Amino acid sequence: MKEAFSSGYTIKKIVTPIEQKKKGIWSRGDVARIKLELESQSDMTWVVVNDPIPAGSMILGSGLGGDSSLMTRGEKKTGWAWPVFTERTFTAYRAYYEYVAKGTWSLEYTVRLNTSGSFELPETRVEALYAPEMFGEMPNVKMEITQ
Repeated sequence: MKEAFSSGYTIKKIVTPIEQKKKGIWSRGDVARIKLELESQSDMTWVVVNDPIPAGSMILGSGLGGDSSLMTRGEKKTGWAWPVFTERTFTAYRAYYEYVAKGTWSLEYTVRLNTSGSFELPETRVEALYAPEMFGEMPNVKMEITQ
């Protein structure tokens, strides 16, 4: 995928360093805040947002060992859409919404980059679970994480 595609939803992704060893260069152990700004063209029920993370990374906020509640302070959600369930897997962040009204909303999550390497991630996607023709996709850039 080379450019964003919209069929009812649009996505904008902003990656902000929270803790970075070298400015402008991602290193193992760095922490990033991911902000997804989303727009829906119509009211829809049961919508999921799926945003992949680099292999070996950890999404903070689960409360498990090695997790930092200080790093997740400042995460914001805006708009009228609130997730009923979120998944923090080792491959992606997923947020499930029972209802999304027409308009814009955003969500944020924090990730610690634990593994060095070059990562080509699949696209970020938002879709209506019971109306598969309503979706939006955005390609992710190649991510380089150094030692």
